[in-house]
Amino acid sequence: MSSGSAMFKFLKPSVRPQPVDIQAAAAWGVAGVTTALYLVQPFDWLKKTFLEKPDPEEK
Repeated sequence: MSSGSAMFKFLKPSVRPQPVDIQAAAAWGVAGVTTALYLVQPFDWLKKTFLEKPDPEEK
């Protein structure tokens, strides 16, 4: 028996989350994050934060 199912031993077997339930929740999570990024579209901030190199300070 896997350690993941031990966490839900107090539930009846018919009510325990199945692997397909966890996969579906993960897929909906990815879909939700993708939709949020599409609606907000922070691409300028992402580019400035992660892709552009900071200008060297001249002294």
